[in-house]
Amino acid sequence: MIQTDDLNPMINRAFLLGVRGPKMPEGEAETLLDELEELVSNLGIGVGVKQVVKIREANAAFLLGTGKVREIAEEIKNHGCDSLIFDEPLSAGQQRNWEKELGGKILVIDRQEIILDIFNSRAQTKEASLQVELARLEYELPRMKRAWSHLDRQRGGGAVQRDAGETQLEMDQRMIRTRISRLKKELTEVLQHREVQRKKRQRVPLPTASIVGYTNAGKSSLLNRVTQSEVLAADKLFATLDPTTRRAELPSGQALLMTDTVGFIRRLPHRLVEAFKATLEEAVVATFLIHVLDASSPDVEHHYATTMNVLKELKADEKTIITVFNKVDKIEDPMQLTMLRHDYPDALFISVKTGYGLDKLLDKCQECIGEWGEPVELLIPHDRYDLINQLHEAGAITSKEVTDEGVHIEGTAPKRLLDQVKPFLINGRTIA
Repeated sequence: MIQTDDLNPMINRAFLLGVRGPKMPEGEAETLLDELEELVSNLGIGVGVKQVVKIREANAAFLLGTGKVREIAEEIKNHGCDSLIFDEPLSAGQQRNWEKELGGKILVIDRQEIILDIFNSRAQTKEASLQVELARLEYELPRMKRAWSHLDRQRGGGAVQRDAGETQLEMDQRMIRTRISRLKKELTEVLQHREVQRKKRQRVPLPTASIVGYTNAGKSSLLNRVTQSEVLAADKLFATLDPTTRRAELPSGQALLMTDTVGFIRRLPHRLVEAFKATLEEAVVATFLIHVLDASSPDVEHHYATTMNVLKELKADEKTIITVFNKVDKIEDPMQLTMLRHDYPDALFISVKTGYGLDKLLDKCQECIGEWGEPVELLIPHDRYDLINQLHEAGAITSKEVTDEGVHIEGTAPKRLLDQVKPFLINGRTIA
């Protein structure tokens, strides 16, 4: 794996190569290549050339045919590029073959490696750092025959003893397997700690909403706007890796915990989906999901499909999902917005920047909380302030009035508290 710190001195001018197979729709390879360019720019790598190659079938040794390999090699030389970055995943053998063909002086990597390096540079919490390192090592293990200079720095002085007859490569592979085992053990402990924290939150039965969606769709900006917080919100891919939870108050006074999650992307390495399942578990356990999309993106339909596919893999696609198209203020063609409204009739259209449509989103959140609890009107006697406190902690009270007979309360009682409040329902029923 190419460490991000090493990239600038090693890569100055990249040759980006997309591959269009016979079943790929027209224009998709070019769109993916544009996305790769944005990913690469996130690492400070300059792009010299972008090219899409059509193939009938994949070549086992190079992915491309030998004639095209020689042609690409000549173009790399002519344009003074010092790296070749594929948008398609390369096997370890294909990477070695390309680097050998290019004389061992040109670095050959793929989209997966770029994404892993971005994740590596953005991880902040211990959990995210462990998950990224695990994904990186599992990716790199079959590629140990490539130069791995940074292992020497990781190894330290004499930390690993070489067995008799063991080659340097075998020692490195053994060390990495040992490190992978330790990482998995550490992650298990971190997950147990996260589960304890989640159970503590659930003792205060607040409804929760996870904000999911394609990277750079405006998820963090939405969280900041609704909760009046200051979570990092930058106009770049994967600005947020670690889940952030903030408390929001809906117009009714009902409290809602909202969690910003890592953004999805097409061709997200499967090992990253696995490694970040703990992070994305917030989506699995949420009361409902808010799926944010960039309405101004020409690829918004692909972004929708990508996110839904990942949610399906996490078994979170059956939850209540509010589909939200953000950045409507950036749409220049009115027909584009008309088509989106036609194709997604149940979706909401907002602009976090201007505030347009946020009131409708909050109203929709209030509706979804109905699946978490029941609207109630209560008269609780003065000697049951323990129950009133529980309702307060749950953010369930929207209005409260102290009377001689007791405390008159209107709000949304969590289902787990319904049995306790049932004796104090006015007219013996919940509000219709």
